[in-house]
Amino acid sequence: MRSFRWPPPPDSGPRTWGPGPGAPRTGRPALPEPETELVATPHGVRLERLVTGTGDPVTVFAHGLGNGIATTRPFGSGVTGRKLFFQFRGHGRSDSPPGPWSYHDLARDLRAIADLGGATRAFGASLGAGALCRVLAESPERFEKLVFFLPAVLASPRGEVARSRLTDLLDAVADGDASALADVVALELPPSVRNTPAGWAYLRQRLDQLLRDGLAPGLAGLPEQAPLADPAALAAVTAPALVIATAGDDLHPVPVAEELAAALPHATLHVYDRPGVLWTERADLRERISTFLNG
Repeated sequence: MRSFRWPPPPDSGPRTWGPGPGAPRTGRPALPEPETELVATPHGVRLERLVTGTGDPVTVFAHGLGNGIATTRPFGSGVTGRKLFFQFRGHGRSDSPPGPWSYHDLARDLRAIADLGGATRAFGASLGAGALCRVLAESPERFEKLVFFLPAVLASPRGEVARSRLTDLLDAVADGDASALADVVALELPPSVRNTPAGWAYLRQRLDQLLRDGLAPGLAGLPEQAPLADPAALAAVTAPALVIATAGDDLHPVPVAEELAAALPHATLHVYDRPGVLWTERADLRERISTFLNG
């Protein structure tokens, strides 16, 4: 099988290695990033925010560790009303107050953006799903609808594989090592996508953002933590919830999603049969999320 290589070809296109036809050498330029704003929060941490759409209802979108606004926007493409995308502390242009940080701190970030924007619905991916759980444990009636995409952790810290991957990501960003960072980020892509125009475009965008904005050292302790001490803390949540997982994802094990769905009184669990659903099941995923939130 042809292997992934970094750096990219000098002509900016993807390149295959070994026998076989070469891949396209050119591609469309990336769209410019939307203009964001820094908003002050009651707990003194300025957070980067993007607001799209108009009217009610309002949905807040919380991203995963090392991700941000760009990676959560596709989940809201079919969602009606106003949408609030933001960067947790230590990501993008958001502040990085002295650490270490906990899920309590992330929950404060999420809660502040939701309150300032009047959000009544919430979406959380991976780390964002954990922060959302912490918000709900403290305020079980805060939201009217909930979506949890690839929850990574609930009441126990992440496993060794996940901790190692996240540590490698933080170390590569801290060192400014583009090659090492590319190796880590490439693991987010299904093998069939890694040496395609779409895969290279995604990789370039992620590396540009991570090397430009960095990731704060305060994030390093989060893989050793869990948002809740006991899943029973979610027993009072009143909102209907959709929990989405994928089989074969080491960073987001299905048992965590099952545990979360069991802890929420009004949850529906959907498990895709293979990882990389943003590439392999994109249309179904977007429709599933928008149908649930808009219904």
